[in-house]
Amino acid sequence: MSSSPAQTSTQTPTQSPVQKPTAAAAPKNLLERLRDFASPAALTVVAIIVICACAAFWFIAGELPVGVVLTILVIVMGAVVSVALFAFSNDEETETRGPGVTALVEALAEPAAIASFDGRLNATNPAWRDAGGNEKRLPGGEGSAALFVAMREARAQGSSRALVRLGSFDFEMLLARLGDEQVLVRAASPGVLGTGLLLNHELPATEGMEPVVETEVVAPAVSPVTPAFDGSDAPFGQALLEGDALLTAKITRINPVFARLMGVSVAELTGKVWGDLIDAASREEAQAKLDAKKTAFEVKLLSNKDLPLQVRLAHTAGGFMLYLFDISEQKQLEQSLAQVQKMQAIGQFAGGVAHDLNNLLTGLKLRVEDLLHNHPLGDPSYGGLNEIRQISTRAEDLVRKLLAFSRKQTVKRVTLNLGELISESEVLLRRLMREDVKLETEYGRDLPDIHADKGQMEMAVMNLVVNARDAVHSSGGGRVKIRSAALTQAEAVAQGWADAPAQGAALIEVSDNGPGIPPEIMTKVFEPFFTTKPLGEGTGLGLATVYGIVNQADGHIAITSVVAPDEGHGATFKIFLPIKVHVAKPDAPKVEAAAASPPKVTPKDMSGAGRILFVEDEEIVRGIAARLLRQRGYEVTEASDGEEALDIIQSGDKFDLLISDVIMPGLDGPSMLKKARPFLGNVPVMFISGYAEAEFSDLLEDEVGVSFLPKPLDIKTLAERVKAQLAA
Repeated sequence: MSSSPAQTSTQTPTQSPVQKPTAAAAPKNLLERLRDFASPAALTVVAIIVICACAAFWFIAGELPVGVVLTILVIVMGAVVSVALFAFSNDEETETRGPGVTALVEALAEPAAIASFDGRLNATNPAWRDAGGNEKRLPGGEGSAALFVAMREARAQGSSRALVRLGSFDFEMLLARLGDEQVLVRAASPGVLGTGLLLNHELPATEGMEPVVETEVVAPAVSPVTPAFDGSDAPFGQALLEGDALLTAKITRINPVFARLMGVSVAELTGKVWGDLIDAASREEAQAKLDAKKTAFEVKLLSNKDLPLQVRLAHTAGGFMLYLFDISEQKQLEQSLAQVQKMQAIGQFAGGVAHDLNNLLTGLKLRVEDLLHNHPLGDPSYGGLNEIRQISTRAEDLVRKLLAFSRKQTVKRVTLNLGELISESEVLLRRLMREDVKLETEYGRDLPDIHADKGQMEMAVMNLVVNARDAVHSSGGGRVKIRSAALTQAEAVAQGWADAPAQGAALIEVSDNGPGIPPEIMTKVFEPFFTTKPLGEGTGLGLATVYGIVNQADGHIAITSVVAPDEGHGATFKIFLPIKVHVAKPDAPKVEAAAASPPKVTPKDMSGAGRILFVEDEEIVRGIAARLLRQRGYEVTEASDGEEALDIIQSGDKFDLLISDVIMPGLDGPSMLKKARPFLGNVPVMFISGYAEAEFSDLLEDEVGVSFLPKPLDIKTLAERVKAQLAA
């Protein structure tokens, strides 16, 4: 930020008001000589000698003469007078030292304050308080570092200056040392708000006070000096620049960190123009920040445009003190946060799309099955209808992948041994390999159990292996390796899972020696429909599905890559999953084995009887499902949303089963059930949804007799579940 012009109506910026120098010593009067002679220390020594002498005389002679007693009284009176003179002299000195400086500050028109070198404010004037400086310490926040650097310079050299934010105003402050313990801080430029509004302070009229003549305050002659440069051991870059404008100022001194960040030696940087070391875009942005009175902004170097740097500056006599900070870690955190938010947004979008597709597929499947029932095998229309059913099955698989990515897929978690999971998948994976790609497996010792959906984990491993196979094949062949291991918490953190649980993690690592993943697309690989394969090869949902499956299993996935032709090129995907903690259960009492009951056989007859309330906002799903259930003997009442269903139930109609969608406009399924339960009694409830049951199970904690059927529906499964619910 460029400094504002200094005020010229008072002192010049290179002058700082200090105490008035003491005149030549005048002859001391009698009181002063007496005070110097009768010091408390001297009288104390004399009193001790006299008392000791009297005690010795009394001990030898056995009595004290009257003269000795009078002498003791005179000495005591002299001590009292001496103490009074000493206290009076101290009060006089304090009075001449304290209020005089305070009056000086009060008389200044610009904001001014007297501060200790530790930052405490001892006195401020109305202009300082009017600008917003009502604190008991010097301003903190942006620019405070430059202020305290300037205070050290003022303490060492007598004067300095710095750019300070006081309240909502920016000031160029002049600092002048007052003795060994205090510093005078006063504004040398008008305070400017961010909107460009000047601070106009008028001193209040003071009656009975004579104005302080400014010429009586003599400032010492200050020659331009180089500010103290104390950043040699600082963990950030520091440079001293000379010039009127930052971008044209020349570098005169730098510390080692500054040279390291710039990527050149100290000798090469000395004498260079700062603006010539940053790229053109950064120069324009920096100038815009300076014009807006900003003292902190980011720059990019000509020599290393990929290194993010932040500049902070403070004004000095004849130039600037520039501080340079490496903000690479901060930028990485910001990018990671943005990527997480982006993936969450895409996941929500994918889940919404999958939900709508599920409704459409449910209607399509129910309608096709109805037509196939009327056009059996041998009918001319059977072939075409069967092809439509196969297409809907492929679309259903696509929706399942979208739901897996958005972590809203219905899961059935079971306890799996990591070694058994990989060994069972290995048989199928070897059949998927090409002739020029070799599959290798490495099993660690004492592989742990995990708690996950077996089908989903097999799909995740298969997707990673198929992606690695295609990458290796495109580069002329090579190998794909699957490694499994048990990791402690510390090992998992070291390998990329910062939030690894205390019990440790199970690792599934899929690596290859293919061309690797370029850094520019590393952050995009988990996005749905993103693919680097040629048109027509792949849907771009493979890795997105893996990402969703791992996150839904409370795990983590990490990527490392080395791009060819570097040594060790290839990509490595690491899946971390929490280790299943087995809790010992008390032994159950032994029960004599009862006679073996015959296995439950699903009834072939799908017909039944009963009154069903079918609640679904998608008309095509509701209409077809209700019609098919009516064909099988059920009496079905339809409702298009939760409010309509609640009105029907509250009207007094009795039902044997309630079938309801979960996500509906207005009143959703679980909320509708809570309001309708007093009228329904113990009637069983079946929820149907394209989302996972876990998405809404917490809304049904106190409910009993509730089951779940995932979409897309088929008439066989729906009829079986309805008959089982009514039979129960």
